[in-house]
Amino acid sequence: MPAPDVRAAGAVVTRKGGDVLLVHRPRYDDWSFPKGKLDAGEHAITACVREVAEETGLDVRLGPSLPSQRYDTDRGRMKTVDYWVARVLGNDDVSGYAFNDEIDGVEWVPWSRAVDRLTYDYDRDTLQQAKRLRRNSRALVVLRHGHARSRRAWRGDDRRRPLLLSGELEAQRLVPLLAAYGVSEVHSSSSVRCVASVTPFVHTTGWPLHTYDELSEEGVDRPTIDALLAGLLMAGSGSVVCTHRPLLPAVFEALGLEKVALEPAEMLVIHHRKGKVVSADRVAL
Repeated sequence: MPAPDVRAAGAVVTRKGGDVLLVHRPRYDDWSFPKGKLDAGEHAITACVREVAEETGLDVRLGPSLPSQRYDTDRGRMKTVDYWVARVLGNDDVSGYAFNDEIDGVEWVPWSRAVDRLTYDYDRDTLQQAKRLRRNSRALVVLRHGHARSRRAWRGDDRRRPLLLSGELEAQRLVPLLAAYGVSEVHSSSSVRCVASVTPFVHTTGWPLHTYDELSEEGVDRPTIDALLAGLLMAGSGSVVCTHRPLLPAVFEALGLEKVALEPAEMLVIHHRKGKVVSADRVAL
């Protein structure tokens, strides 16, 4: 039986002025992007943020995803590395990073020089792919609520229909993913199953929760939805909007996007800049 693939995640971290963050690994004597293997059960998005922090000392906010790298390792196993463009949260000074056996160099390198500094062709390809997406953008996350009790099994007001235990666990798993995209505005349908899907994130981060009857199935109101989303596209902060499957077509139409049939607890991460959509990533738990 062939050995399972190695899964890893990393980021092309950029900053204003066009610099890109590279790391040097003494074991391989190479220059590359900060990256590392996923821990057991870890989501690639969470791993990406963790690995960048471990290898550079910087906390980052993820932007658009990039094509994954896939290549053979020296041990005969296939390795898949998922990549994102990223921006630093706070101070981007790396001079205080404590070098170690894994990383003995962390440098901001001008984009024009990074091509020659990188050791591998596949990293040069990733750098080129990141070029059109390197400008600072923000994320608007459209989230379908987690798995809830079925309508047939629920005899009360449908607005109060709760999440299943599996849905509650999904809500917990969403916390680091929303944080990775720099979400600081939380908007939700007033229905219990939507509010419960973002409550763990709100409790963990302290960000306020804004609820709307107009985002619920019973109180849906297109002008309110259109105005909310138009405002979020112009905002300089990350946001999440949690709603229901029947309302998703209206949400995507308001954003000028094709309809996406999201599964429970699945999200579409819409990266935007100055009111315009740059790219969109579909993210499942």
